[in-house]
Amino acid sequence: MPEQHIVAIANQKGGVGKTTTAVNLGAALAQAGYPTILVDLDPQGNASTGLGIGTEDRDFTVYDLLTGDADLMTAAVDTAVPNLRVVPSTSDLASADVQLSQVADRTRLLERQLSDAPNGTIVLIDCPPALGLLTVNAMVAASSVLVPLQAEFYALEGLSQLLGTVKQVRQGANPKLRINGILLTMSDYRNNLSQQVEADARETLGDLVYPTVIPRNVRVSEAPSHAQPVLIYDPSSKGSHAYRQFATEFTARLKLIPEIA
Repeated sequence: MPEQHIVAIANQKGGVGKTTTAVNLGAALAQAGYPTILVDLDPQGNASTGLGIGTEDRDFTVYDLLTGDADLMTAAVDTAVPNLRVVPSTSDLASADVQLSQVADRTRLLERQLSDAPNGTIVLIDCPPALGLLTVNAMVAASSVLVPLQAEFYALEGLSQLLGTVKQVRQGANPKLRINGILLTMSDYRNNLSQQVEADARETLGDLVYPTVIPRNVRVSEAPSHAQPVLIYDPSSKGSHAYRQFATEFTARLKLIPEIA
């Protein structure tokens, strides 16, 4: 592995399985032996909560990372999953767009901090469901963007806006940025619509769409209320199996980053 892989997990549409994917991909990578840091860049802080980090355990947060009051390894907290650490978020982050808008080099605040990640680390950034300053910081810091896409009717409509933002960042602050891939989530194979959305996505986006599809699964939905990734909550569930399979495809694709324009 190169020095570190930094992947932003982004979709400006909420409720598409973005945080669920960040938490469970992080857990699957950690279980597979990859040192992983999840940066919770969403003011809702659901990734932090879903990994069992209570508000009282958040001495330093991603806001401290952005302001330079803490470095990456100080802010990253151990989770119950060996090899997986999280930089937690709190609601303070909601005002960051306004408070940081006057700061010099405001789109590079996260990039500076993540360059300190230890060699061989995979850094996943759970972006907020918006295309504001926080998400742009993530894209400037990242080498690629993973897009979770819910298998539902309007799924592809918002994608062009996200891809437009990626293109803007690539033409400006981060020429090396690319799309890591599209992950279809919340799919129900009993539902013709899910099958149609998958077929449309594969026809439109080709090999960008990962082979693995994350199914709609009760265990995946229950796991956050127990403050655990589904891989810990119910390791034998369909959701756990899908995320482990996806993690294998994801790591295989990461190795291609230097070769793909």
